Amino acid sequence: MQPPPALPPPDNPEAALAAVVALRLMADRLETAAVAAALEQGWSWTQIAQALGVSKQAAHKRLSPHMPQAPQTSRS
Repeated sequence: MQPPPALPPPDNPEAALAAVVALRLMADRLETAAVAAALEQGWSWTQIAQALGVSKQAAHKRLSPHMPQAPQTSRS
């Protein structure tokens, strides 16, 4: 496995700030995918929040809108 590419130096603000934006987007995508996988594997919001170092309420409020909805069952 190759080491990750070096980050741009902070004294090059254009490149450094572009890298910050890219890293935040990648982190958001990874977090969303990992939370979705955790929920599919039966994790609770409490477990997810603990893993992320935030409260259950904060995790649920921020991430639940981005989770796939469970199929609705019709009641007959």
